[in-house]
Amino acid sequence: VPPSLYYEVNVEGARNVVQVMREQGIGRLIFTSTVAVYGLNRESPKEDDRVAPFGDYGQSKWEAEEVLRGWWQDAPDERELVIVRPCVVFGEKNRGNVYNLLKQIHSGQFLMIGPGRNYKSMAYVGNVAAFLKHLLDHPKVGYRLYNYVDKPDFNMNDLVQLVRQALPAGSKSLNFMRRIRLPYELGMWAGHCCDVIAKVTGRQFSISAVRVQKFCATTQFSAEKFQETGFYPPYSLQQGLELTLAAEFL
Repeated sequence: VPPSLYYEVNVEGARNVVQVMREQGIGRLIFTSTVAVYGLNRESPKEDDRVAPFGDYGQSKWEAEEVLRGWWQDAPDERELVIVRPCVVFGEKNRGNVYNLLKQIHSGQFLMIGPGRNYKSMAYVGNVAAFLKHLLDHPKVGYRLYNYVDKPDFNMNDLVQLVRQALPAGSKSLNFMRRIRLPYELGMWAGHCCDVIAKVTGRQFSISAVRVQKFCATTQFSAEKFQETGFYPPYSLQQGLELTLAAEFL
């Protein structure tokens, strides 16, 4: 807030970086973008599929990519540009959407919205960092683009169940809230109501229309291309979840 901050940081920031690289003669860049450039409810988009950015975050990251591709295209035989598009990243000390989900499950305040059959691609921060190091250790002039996803993908029902199983038997999450499921339409109505109240009062709520929409959407992405680089993730997705739960809640 305001949304213009996305463009100031991502797009203008990319232009600033390009300017400094030109001034200093730097010819190599690894940039972390986002799978939000593909939009929602796509069938496992690959790197060469069309883009349809979701929200200002996705749009600003796409515009930043374009700025950086312009820099590379000025001297493609001398420069290296690697763009990595991670899916939703989680891990210790991360306070993003996955942390909010884990916190709600742990505290017993989680309500499932929708049928829960939508699939989510996720990435553990330890694996993302290891992949970036792998790219640093294997320089190559030219342009490369990779999605980053830790497979397999879980649907929301399986993901929530996996988290609950990893929590101690005495956890607050084991209560009657587990049996409540809110219809998608009602969840969106609640999200819009919170948006209106937030706008009037200036307060921020854990629920919003965009968060409900993203929670109930399928966000599943192809991971075939990065696997061809010879990189092997040091952690499984389940291990990443267990490490995050242990560090944050246990």
